Amino acid sequence: MYIPSDKRYEKMKYRRCGKSGLMLPMLSLGFWHNFGSADNYENMRAMCQTAFDNGITHFDLANNYGPVYGSAEINLGRILRQDFAGLRDELIISTKAGYDMWPGPYGDHGSRKYLIASIDQSLKRMGLEYVDIFYHHRMDPDTPLEETALALSQIVASGKALYIGISNYDGKTQKEMSAILRELHVPFIINQNRYSIFDRTIENNGLKKAAAEEGKGIIAFSPLAQGLLTDRYINGIPEDSRVKKDGRFLKEKDITPEKIEIIRKLNELAGSRGQSLAQMALSWVLKDEDVTSVLIGASRPEQILSNMEITAGEPLSAEEIRKIEEIVND
Repeated sequence: MYIPSDKRYEKMKYRRCGKSGLMLPMLSLGFWHNFGSADNYENMRAMCQTAFDNGITHFDLANNYGPVYGSAEINLGRILRQDFAGLRDELIISTKAGYDMWPGPYGDHGSRKYLIASIDQSLKRMGLEYVDIFYHHRMDPDTPLEETALALSQIVASGKALYIGISNYDGKTQKEMSAILRELHVPFIINQNRYSIFDRTIENNGLKKAAAEEGKGIIAFSPLAQGLLTDRYINGIPEDSRVKKDGRFLKEKDITPEKIEIIRKLNELAGSRGQSLAQMALSWVLKDEDVTSVLIGASRPEQILSNMEITAGEPLSAEEIRKIEEIVND
């Protein structure tokens, strides 16, 4: 029987999500990979327990995380019943809808029908009465923002979600959605977007600036650039890497000798400050208060413990941030 550590809140640091009342841990556990039907269930349990024992109170999912679609939510539901009964009020559970989930025209994008059906399915899979944050997972140019916003409003009003987030939006569309949700008195508090040393999209498309101006939080995913910001690729592409196995998000052609040289230099800088490259990459994402939390992925509990070390380390100095920019842009 799992008994959580009574010291679970001693190391983790928490940040306020924009101007809302919600605090999130600086590190949150993402279920995008390694929580599907083909993965080891006991390892999933161990990762959730390790995370929670170290103050990682936020578990982030989506309706189609797996594979197969929905299996990450099903597995979390089992873990919640088996290990976290009585601890629901110490957990932040988030899920999303917006990408392909079931066949036909009603299982994708941003329609009212899809979003409301999806939250009902997600709650059933996880065995929950509500989620803390429900996200629209992506912009949908073919559905009016008002329709999507009204669906999100109904989801909150029905008690199926406490807060609303949007994911993979740009700054302009975020502002438009924010204005509509404000009129509807919907507690929209957070943006989830890709962000890393190698991916500055939210800086370039205005999202980071818009979120700060409007008092919204940001939670960053892919902070390690699909593994590029680790030491795995310094000596070439490993046969067991995600590039070789999948190649959807990180392609072999993108790992050029020039990119590997940049990774080597970043790794050297990380070593000079007593960190791994992965730890420095996480520290970089959290370098300012604009980012509330960063989503970490893990395949084993030891990776979570390694990531946790950044909470006790020194933040990046202005000079170290300058050196990172110099290396990346050289």
